[in-house]
Amino acid sequence: MAVAHAMGHSVTFVYANKKARKVHALAVLMCSLIAASAQAKNFSLTVGGLGGEDDYEQRFRKQATDLGELHSHADDQAQVVTLTGPKATRAAIKEALATFANSATADDRVTVTLIGHGSFDGDEYRFNIPGPDVTATELREWLLPVTARQQLVVVATSASGAAVPKLQKDQRIVIAATKSGGERNAVRFAEYWVQALRSTEADRDKNEWVTAQEAYDFAVRKVNDAFKTSASLATEHARIEGKHAESLPLGRLGNARLMPTDSVLTDLFSERLRTETEFEAIKERKKDMQPDAYYTELEKALVTLAKTQQRIDAREATLSKEGGR
Repeated sequence: MAVAHAMGHSVTFVYANKKARKVHALAVLMCSLIAASAQAKNFSLTVGGLGGEDDYEQRFRKQATDLGELHSHADDQAQVVTLTGPKATRAAIKEALATFANSATADDRVTVTLIGHGSFDGDEYRFNIPGPDVTATELREWLLPVTARQQLVVVATSASGAAVPKLQKDQRIVIAATKSGGERNAVRFAEYWVQALRSTEADRDKNEWVTAQEAYDFAVRKVNDAFKTSASLATEHARIEGKHAESLPLGRLGNARLMPTDSVLTDLFSERLRTETEFEAIKERKKDMQPDAYYTELEKALVTLAKTQQRIDAREATLSKEGGR
């Protein structure tokens, strides 16, 4: 038996196996992150690199711009920098990361996303931008002073897998569009990564948050589907390194868009998450329970979920009216 404490509340769970304990641990972590998101700031740098051709130039610029806007909408306190075209220089990238290092606290979140073409010469990964390219070694050095405990680096370029070893660090999640520097074709990963942050399909658990893991899984699935549809050999295989990607929220959907600015809604979402976790724990205990007791507990959890959702809907309606005045 264990007691979970989150947002000033406590819930008791009885675990039948390791899977149930894992579900509970993840829920407690998510509750903590949801609570923290009301105060923490999100520092986001998105860079659209050189395309080499008009089609790629337009594609990379649009993807970077769209992603920057999504990061802005995900957090009203966000500090978002988007660099595309001639502005996407080494000096601008270095300056943005230096600003993040000086401004972001340990409780904040720093996200860096590179979109475009990359190369690998057998020793060093390079991100193609106007002027001298940026290497993985330089990115590692520029990120070194950043103290934020939540860090995400997404390298959505060709040959990006070669950057992963140099960018890996404790408390940092690194995602690359390719498994190695040998996959050199232009990648599709960035397109679907951007889609994921605004997609209810990517939100597998339907809690109105799209996490880094959910976005990654969605993008990988869509890339695989695209290659199958075109009946062509897959030329990119994404990889993810680091811990707790499943509990790093990136995109907010539906009611969750209002949560960070409203403490009542924050508490309600946390309450719903705890009840959802209890519901899963009950299902895990089914084989150890009498049928009547199992369905009684299940029904109780479902009723609680329904009532909590009604309160969430009501609060959203209230906030919408207040915002329209």
